[in-house]
Amino acid sequence: MARPVTIFSGQWADLPFEKFCGKVKSFGYDGVEIACWGDHLDLKKAATEPDYVEERKAILKKHGLKTWAVGTHLVGQCVGDNWDPRLDGFAPSSLAGKPDEIRKWAIQEMKYAAAAAKNMGVKVVTGFMGSPVWAYWYSFPQTTEKMIDDAFQQIVKLWTPIFDEFDKHGIKFALEVHPTEIAYDYYTAERLLKEFKNRKTLGFNFDPSHLIWQGVTPHLFLRDFASKIYHVHMKDAAVTLDGKAGILGSHITFGDTRRGWNFRSLGHGDVDFENIIRELNAMNYKGPLSVEWEDSGMEREYGAKEACEFVRKVDFSPSNVAFDKALKSD
Repeated sequence: MARPVTIFSGQWADLPFEKFCGKVKSFGYDGVEIACWGDHLDLKKAATEPDYVEERKAILKKHGLKTWAVGTHLVGQCVGDNWDPRLDGFAPSSLAGKPDEIRKWAIQEMKYAAAAAKNMGVKVVTGFMGSPVWAYWYSFPQTTEKMIDDAFQQIVKLWTPIFDEFDKHGIKFALEVHPTEIAYDYYTAERLLKEFKNRKTLGFNFDPSHLIWQGVTPHLFLRDFASKIYHVHMKDAAVTLDGKAGILGSHITFGDTRRGWNFRSLGHGDVDFENIIRELNAMNYKGPLSVEWEDSGMEREYGAKEACEFVRKVDFSPSNVAFDKALKSD
């Protein structure tokens, strides 16, 4: 099928965008899922300044790259989260410690994201939505059903005006189902769609690495939410429970081999990518396969190049003929 193979720039935003693009091309990628932090993409400028957009496009063209999605993970988190000091790192430093101002800024930035995506020539914005209730996931002290209901309603209230803006520009939002989000597994994803009355604007950025360690089978998630898969991340994780490590991570830093699970470079973890490709073929997904490269135990340039090669190898096309068609006598 030869779907385009892209790489998410979020983990590379320490590099200037042009330098990053040069590396990406040398690694063999077709394009970039552009993160809106570092100097990779300024949402307000991309929404309001045509010269800035042309400059970004010129960098991509110079390196023979394309883009199919813009990533808004950090700013999106600021929309739906209850504030704590960690959130300050995702917002302008001038807003540190000002929860209301951070949320107001984030909502406006997400509205800019719709116009920015359109101007960049893409149809999908990936990202996070945040969650006012994630801290209550373990029900002690007891989390009431009303608290959960209120949290979903708050997300609907906060994100509806943003999605209205997305609709004006013909852009879809693909939530990455992920711990700390309002939808972090199968059933919370199902509920989120219902809360938004199955609004076409909202779908998912499928990422198997966040499902597998929770015990959710990634390709079954794909199968059941096929019509809502707007973008796909290729990312691996390994579950290494050894009788001492817990699945919750023990507050041990990512990459530490004592952890019960870790993100791994593609092909070095436990994700069953063959069944994922089979489901993507069955649902006729033709969008990009975007590598989100995270592996604290591997040098990133080596890993990113190897990951690109891995995706090309695993991305087989569906059959165009029944295997038993030739089994007849005449």
